[in-house]
Amino acid sequence: MSGPSLPRQLARTRRFTLGAPAKITVSPDGATVVFLRSRAGDDPVSCLWALDVATGRERLLADPRALVMGADERLSPEELTRRQRAGELSSGIVAYAADAACELLAFALSGRLWTVRVSNGEVRPVAAAEPVLDPRPDPAGRRVAYVSGGALRVVTLGDERSLDEAVTHEGGRVPDGAVTPEGGGAVASGGTVAGGEDRAVAVPDGPEVTFGLPEHVASESMGRHRGYWWSPDGARLLVARVDTSPVRRRYLADPAEPSRPAVSHPYPSAGTANAEVSLWIADAVGEAAPTPVSWDAEGFEYLTEAGWDAAGPYASVQTRDQRHVQVLGLDPDTGATRVLAEQRDDAWVELLPGLPVRDAAGVLFTAADIGGTRRLLADGVPVTPPGLQLLGVLAVDGRTVLFAATDEPTRTDVWSYHPDTGAHPLTAAPHPQGSGAGLLSAEPGVHGAVRSGGTTVLLSRTLDRPGTRVTVHTASSPASGSAPVEIVSYAQRSVLEPRTELLTLGPRELRAALFLPSWHRPGDAPLPVLMDPYGGPALRKVTAEQAWWTYVSQWFAEQGFAVLAIDGRGTPGRGPAWEREIHLDLAGPVLDDQVEGLREAAARRSALDLSRVAIRGWSFGGYLAALAVLRRPDVFHAAIAGAPVTDQRLYDTHWRERHLGHPDEHPEAYDRCSPVLEAASLTRPLLLIHGLADDNVAPAHTLRMSAALLAAGRPHEVLPLPGTTHLPAEESVAENLLLHQLGFLRRALPS
Repeated sequence: MSGPSLPRQLARTRRFTLGAPAKITVSPDGATVVFLRSRAGDDPVSCLWALDVATGRERLLADPRALVMGADERLSPEELTRRQRAGELSSGIVAYAADAACELLAFALSGRLWTVRVSNGEVRPVAAAEPVLDPRPDPAGRRVAYVSGGALRVVTLGDERSLDEAVTHEGGRVPDGAVTPEGGGAVASGGTVAGGEDRAVAVPDGPEVTFGLPEHVASESMGRHRGYWWSPDGARLLVARVDTSPVRRRYLADPAEPSRPAVSHPYPSAGTANAEVSLWIADAVGEAAPTPVSWDAEGFEYLTEAGWDAAGPYASVQTRDQRHVQVLGLDPDTGATRVLAEQRDDAWVELLPGLPVRDAAGVLFTAADIGGTRRLLADGVPVTPPGLQLLGVLAVDGRTVLFAATDEPTRTDVWSYHPDTGAHPLTAAPHPQGSGAGLLSAEPGVHGAVRSGGTTVLLSRTLDRPGTRVTVHTASSPASGSAPVEIVSYAQRSVLEPRTELLTLGPRELRAALFLPSWHRPGDAPLPVLMDPYGGPALRKVTAEQAWWTYVSQWFAEQGFAVLAIDGRGTPGRGPAWEREIHLDLAGPVLDDQVEGLREAAARRSALDLSRVAIRGWSFGGYLAALAVLRRPDVFHAAIAGAPVTDQRLYDTHWRERHLGHPDEHPEAYDRCSPVLEAASLTRPLLLIHGLADDNVAPAHTLRMSAALLAAGRPHEVLPLPGTTHLPAEESVAENLLLHQLGFLRRALPS
């Protein structure tokens, strides 16, 4: 197919995520797997499915098109923000929650509340206040909690009324369209709607107060995307209260639609006030007033995680300087707290997904950096071997803990820990200090997993296979030698086959990925180089998998470039010391590693022409691209900077202060790492790209950079994207964005 087909396919398939199984849940008996998936690789509407593990048979539980009868999906501003923070690219049913038995599922669709029973596929709308956000059933499946209007509400199930009589609290009608057990048909007007008593259990006491939702830095920088947690008996809830009144507000207008008013939202820039976050115990069945949880909120102002299990409610809190984290046990009756574990670091304590967590025996799992290795702790005792870097906990099934880890930064492996057998790998060759028992897959790649009831769902991406392979393994399948059940993926296959060559470069052993055109042969003329890194904390781009960015790199290669991506200091997966090399300096070490890796690669591969080098990137990669042409025009001859942070003081508190400290204490660090202050040094072609609806990296970053360049008399190009957020998803924009970048590179680099 022709060159432009990959950009079009990438846009239409939402980076090849459509049609792929996602958001997987395993029932506690291990017999059923629930997941989301659209019907085709270019179908953006995600449906809810169930798989019977014993037979391998799939059932469609809920199809959004049937539920809304073909009407357009209506999303509230709060839901749009939630989806943006979570990186949602599809529509329809994009999230759901299950009760303890995985029998009752709840989800929001077009602002309304729905439930579905897994056993018989019965789908019902539930009369509730609209718009509904983040609905979650209680463990027994008797009630559903949700957020609406900033209040946490609970609706009791089991009562039935006619659809004609069911009216929301705001006067809107619950739509016709309950789905039949087969998941396709709809019940006409006169059917039934579930829902009994619906009441608020935590009500905002101010215009900028919400209950049950995460604040900006929690969802954007900490990875905490929820704000309430059920007790195991379903009688109470642990709820986060967020007051954004101390936070400075930002205003986003759409210049392409001047008649629309600007949208205001709280955004805590580095050095400014955060939202005030507290925890409360709310009564879900009675009328008792919520009980406040007591901890040193001034000293530990960040709520990083929370939960409620059989051992009681708990929370993880962090100081503003992020050097001290405490795990607190909470008294559900009084709100009193006690310290269960704590961690300190001279730079920052890294927060890992899935932690803290407890197993069925109440053993508390946390992490600690010990002797250069990030290790998993069970009640304070290390249970993983030195040299194996912990990346996060994936699942807890009784006494078994599944976790992601690596001893090679291009891979992510799944490991299992049980107190009787210790830690051993499930997806990698046995570690020298591990047993290797229960190996599910030895393919090097990027693996994840979900587990419950002895059933493990393995998600695997490798270099030699496109897409994500999702396989279901039972406790008996390895012993019996039976093949695992595979959940079908409808994701499209890329029109390009990536030719990824993984390299280890220089004395720092920088991991790199090189992409050459399929038509290039040894002895051909050297090619212009396109550096294509991310290069910063939170993301590895050089991995043993076919990810969406590998297709983009290969596409640029097919246009006549040698494309090189390098993971330097600060990227995850190589241990605490490697990550902390960027403490108080996000610029120098990161850029030095790109230059060193480029020169080492060119010394090995004659296909790289160092007289023609460009660099492109988005977000941190965009920041790195701008920095490259400003500081090293001797190396980089053109740059494309998408959504770059150009003034570090404009980025949020938790993310930016983690790496650069407080701007009042380290102003020189912020100055040193802000490209806007170096605008006058530009001598190379620079293309700046920014979505004008980006509320994460504000458009002000690019606009101020452009103004500084103009004031200094430095020619440059700016591509504004009206209505586009930090993640361009609109099909025509996403497609033509790549084509525009290609055109710029061809103009900017010497022929």
